[in-house]
Amino acid sequence: MSKMNQTLTNEESAKAREAIMVHVRKVVPYSLLVAVATGIYMFTQVFGEITADGMSRFQIMLSIKGFLGLWLGVRGFNQLFFNINPWLFKSHFFPFILVVMIIALSQLMYL
Repeated sequence: MSKMNQTLTNEESAKAREAIMVHVRKVVPYSLLVAVATGIYMFTQVFGEITADGMSRFQIMLSIKGFLGLWLGVRGFNQLFFNINPWLFKSHFFPFILVVMIIALSQLMYL
């Protein structure tokens, strides 16, 4: 995107970015719902039984990932079907951080 500013004027650059964002806004909520639905299915298949010793390290990390993913899913569902903007954290920075945390937890789960 930084090269766009080199070849386009500021006005053209703003129009081009908005054209891209129109499509992103249509795709992202659906992708969040697909991710949450597949996550819920995988959660039921992978979580396993809680023993008398308590939850394993894997189960704890999977629970944290599940909670973060459900938050993203509720946010996407509200945006997609009810046109409700997020109650908290209206910028895209917080959901991006959650996705990065989920990816990091995924990597740590199998160490």
